[in-house]
Amino acid sequence: MPPLEGCRILAVEQYGAGPWGTQYLADMGAEVIKIENPKDGGDMARPLGPFFLNDGDGTADSQFYQSFNRNKKSLTLDLQHDSGKAIFHDLVKTADAVTCNLRGDVPAKLGLAYDTLGKFNPSIVCCHLTAYGREGERAAWPGYDYLMQAEAGWFSLTGEPETPPARFGLSVVDLMTGLLQAYATTSAIIGARTEGKGRDIDVSLFDLALSNLSYPATWFLNGGHVQGREPRSGHPSLTPCGAQKTKDGWIFLMCNKEKFWPILCDMIGHPEWGTDERYANFQERLEHRAEITEKLDGALSAKTTAEWLELFAGKVPSAPILDIKQALENPFVTDNGKIQELIHQSGETFRLVDSPISCPGDPTPARPAPELGEHTEQLLRDLGIAAGDVERLRAEGVV
Repeated sequence: MPPLEGCRILAVEQYGAGPWGTQYLADMGAEVIKIENPKDGGDMARPLGPFFLNDGDGTADSQFYQSFNRNKKSLTLDLQHDSGKAIFHDLVKTADAVTCNLRGDVPAKLGLAYDTLGKFNPSIVCCHLTAYGREGERAAWPGYDYLMQAEAGWFSLTGEPETPPARFGLSVVDLMTGLLQAYATTSAIIGARTEGKGRDIDVSLFDLALSNLSYPATWFLNGGHVQGREPRSGHPSLTPCGAQKTKDGWIFLMCNKEKFWPILCDMIGHPEWGTDERYANFQERLEHRAEITEKLDGALSAKTTAEWLELFAGKVPSAPILDIKQALENPFVTDNGKIQELIHQSGETFRLVDSPISCPGDPTPARPAPELGEHTEQLLRDLGIAAGDVERLRAEGVV
């Protein structure tokens, strides 16, 4: 049985961060119900291009949307309508948690906090993902991933020295904050089941970005050191750890334990470097980083990247530097079941990267992201709402 089977999550979510987190919960067996406004087309990611499934017949489905919402259900519901609120409150009585990713001042306006929902289910967990938090001077500010990277100092750590400020290639703040919301939600559910009382719990894009400064933040707070960008995407204190030239391209080396340096030197035909006192330890090698980089470039240019990888395999931590096509066609990916095949509601087969969490005996479910309101009728019937009333609610724009 999947770890979260029997857990019900009501997700008032859209776009990236929130859906990414609840997709982890759905992959682990939770019943995740997207609550989508029927008046505005639901999740804003649904029409987001430029690439679509089932394109050309008027029912195109965003591949971006599919990337964040597999294994979920969709219920259309207007949370600002009195009847919509009543239905939502009935659903809360059946749920373990309500998650949302909204501007910080919106959860209170929609009645999504514990002080409202706890009246209907004292054990309900209300997990809020916002840009800057639900309180304070920025509560009403919109905010997005790249802004957080910029303000939290990430641009100053990314890219080559003496080049313009650069962001990460992926929306990693969104992705990590979504995962953090999943962690916070499950943690609070455990607490609620133990104590019999739910709670509000908060995560924000800004706090995640700031927290992930980790040891560079500690270095500054306790010694005033301002870490900057390192050449060749190198580590701030470990050498060699960075991109090196080969005969036909690049290879990334990470000699992040002392034992790997002499092993590397032996394997590239320069054992004398491994015993050179100038390179005796991490500190000495850091002081001679430019010299070591130049020497390694020369030695590694004798063979292709593939040849070095075959030689280093399991002995010297190393990796090819690939583009997305190469990464997804990597035999280590394709031969080890890391790509999942799904069947779209239209019958079209498509592929996604599988969940990184492996539960032996319980493979990741393979249901496509739901169509808008796909499960509305069944979920309302489960609440005891008659078919005729469902149609009336639909006509009134409530569902």
